[in-house]
Amino acid sequence: MLTQAAEDYLKSIYKLQEKGGKVSTGILAEYLDVKPASATGMIKKLKSMNLVSHERYQGVTLTEAGKAVALEIIRHHRLLELYLFKALGVPWDGVHEEAEKLEHVISEDVEARMDAFLGYPTVDPHGSPIPDKNGVVPKTPSVPMTDLRNGQTCVVAEVSDNDSAILRHLGGFNLYPGTAFRVIEVAPFEGPFTIDVAGQQVVIGREVAKNIFVNNVQETDNV
Repeated sequence: MLTQAAEDYLKSIYKLQEKGGKVSTGILAEYLDVKPASATGMIKKLKSMNLVSHERYQGVTLTEAGKAVALEIIRHHRLLELYLFKALGVPWDGVHEEAEKLEHVISEDVEARMDAFLGYPTVDPHGSPIPDKNGVVPKTPSVPMTDLRNGQTCVVAEVSDNDSAILRHLGGFNLYPGTAFRVIEVAPFEGPFTIDVAGQQVVIGREVAKNIFVNNVQETDNV
């Protein structure tokens, strides 16, 4: 039986690997807000359980067994977020914190019942893919909002759930997954984006835009 802390480490390693690049002890410690010595100790423990591989200067990677555990916890988390959002009405900026508390304790039976109740969903309230019961992650092609140019139209595919304040901010403009918008202007020199959302003109700062991913990008003549 793994501890909650061990599961958090495996989940975090998976997410950092998904972003690309080497997952060093220092990066992992910073991501989890723990001391490097604590991260080193947990990595050694996980390695002894054949859940991670770790070579000096090569970073940490998940073994197949470690990846399976990480995906199961992520599946729990994202199903919980969607259940809290749809069934209990918890705002989309509050479900992440609640799911963090519950993801380690729900049974496989409860997981299966939530999945069925929700209609076997493939994404959570923020548009993040939900791994299926076999650990397969649905692929949803998207690009960062920061890649957009003047005049392009698109649909919000996913919004990072790392910052609840940003989620509340974007919710105020109805910028949820599935919302379409048109880029009116991209200010030069790393400036903000001015967009049209259902006839409402909205200004999105570049740092906030980094948290938004879009698909169905099309060129328009109406610039």
